[in-house]
Amino acid sequence: MPGSTQSFKNRLLDLLGPNDLEQLRPHLQPLDFEYRQVLYEPNRPIEWVHFPVTGVASLVNTMADGSAVEVGTIGNEGMVGLPIVLGDRVDPSSAYVQVPGSGLRLRASILEEKLRSSGSMRRVMLHYAHAFFSQIMQSAACAHFHSLNQRCCRWLLMTHDRVQSDEFLLTQEFLGMMLGVRRSSVTEAARGLKNKRGQVTVLDRPGLEKLSCECYDVSKREFDRLLGSPLGTAAQPAPIRRGQSGA
Repeated sequence: MPGSTQSFKNRLLDLLGPNDLEQLRPHLQPLDFEYRQVLYEPNRPIEWVHFPVTGVASLVNTMADGSAVEVGTIGNEGMVGLPIVLGDRVDPSSAYVQVPGSGLRLRASILEEKLRSSGSMRRVMLHYAHAFFSQIMQSAACAHFHSLNQRCCRWLLMTHDRVQSDEFLLTQEFLGMMLGVRRSSVTEAARGLKNKRGQVTVLDRPGLEKLSCECYDVSKREFDRLLGSPLGTAAQPAPIRRGQSGA
């Protein structure tokens, strides 16, 4: 259940109990997420954790030759800075804003302190960690088994869920990073999108759902199982796609 009648519009914060939420509330700072804003750098101490509201952040791995690929995304279902929950302060990946919007931030040292004193807060945060790592594992399988267009539709659905708008920023640079493909492949995938000056408009949500692979539903059900129903919705089972078990 939400921890307060006043929603932060961040699913993870709203899962906290009233006492835990009151411990964090005075320290949460609202901020605007700007495109490509760095939230933390690889192998550097994480000073702040971030809770997106309408923005979306990317975890990115950069290779020795400078090429980069997205390995995870975070929206209003979670937080940026998961190593803090797991007792660490650094991450080999970088984190920065993929889709601009709004969010909240909290000093990492404060979250560390509150986690030490609250078992209930730790449980909520670890449930989120489980859901997030399940999403990463599903994404790895998706990249191996599913087509470029299926993966593109899955990413669009996930972003649409998070930004609370039918329009959002999507550059070819980020699309390529997200899909892990060359620019020529990005151009091919982008032909199916209404894209004007980097702004994408979702016109047919059911159509995207039909074209996406089952990975979108698998990840959604796991988040709903561990974190409850999304903000402002009743819990509903995601549809079972062909090839999935109903178990």
